[in-house]
Amino acid sequence: MFDWGDLKVFLAAARAGSLAAAGQRLGVDTATVGRRVARLETALRSTLLTRSRTGLQLTATGAQLFDVALEAESAMDAATRVTQPDRVAGTIRISTAEGFGTAVLAPALPALARERPGLRIELAAQTNFLSPARREVDMAITLSAPDAGRLVVEPLTHYQLALYAAPNYLEPRRLPKTVADLRVHQVVGYVDDLLSAPELRYLDEVSPGLNPTLSSSSIQAQRAIIAAGGGIGVLPCFMADGLVRLLADVVLLERRFWLSTHREVHDTARAKAVRGWLKDQVTAQAVKLRPYA
Repeated sequence: MFDWGDLKVFLAAARAGSLAAAGQRLGVDTATVGRRVARLETALRSTLLTRSRTGLQLTATGAQLFDVALEAESAMDAATRVTQPDRVAGTIRISTAEGFGTAVLAPALPALARERPGLRIELAAQTNFLSPARREVDMAITLSAPDAGRLVVEPLTHYQLALYAAPNYLEPRRLPKTVADLRVHQVVGYVDDLLSAPELRYLDEVSPGLNPTLSSSSIQAQRAIIAAGGGIGVLPCFMADGLVRLLADVVLLERRFWLSTHREVHDTARAKAVRGWLKDQVTAQAVKLRPYA
């Protein structure tokens, strides 16, 4: 027989992809996570996780146990909802686009924590999205609507993007008056073969075949390059404070964020509270998200 607590630690390690990341989520040290996973493997007489260059990988037995453990976790959540249906407490992990998470959601999180002291938010704001369908996260804010039967998907908000540069880049140069003029300027953009979504191909939409001089897989890094005078680039308008907008009469892009929640947590009090908070945030910051609507 094994300890249910060890199974929870195994779930955290499998989701996080590393013992250290699982330890951070659980509030314990890396050695404790490793020891409890090893104890579970001993109890079950099977290897569940192996290490690789990319992190922890599930074995065939581990993958089977992972699915069973998800069902057990869902049953425990359901039991909690029956006994405490209105209690807003527990953890919600949200995967979101790096820029949106950093510039829009992160500054609003302290107020949510004060309002909901029993709620714990884990914000995964990064270039690659994590999947609620695989239970890597509870919710995801993505650039396209995912197609998965285990998810409840709804539109969250539109947002706008435009061309920007820093004043110190523009001062010694002639301002571009047409899109064609961009080809004689330094351009900042994404690394093409590291794009996490086709919706990020901004430069092709501005001018087909326009290639960046300086590029990064991170929109935060691109913003830093542009702010340091590194060139002209497309940024979400909500990230453009202090920069100069260019070609305003011809370049204005729009994208949409979608919110998806795993069905097994969708109706929990904590998920309802977080969804309501997210919708309140995009409503309150509508002008920041779409300043030229």
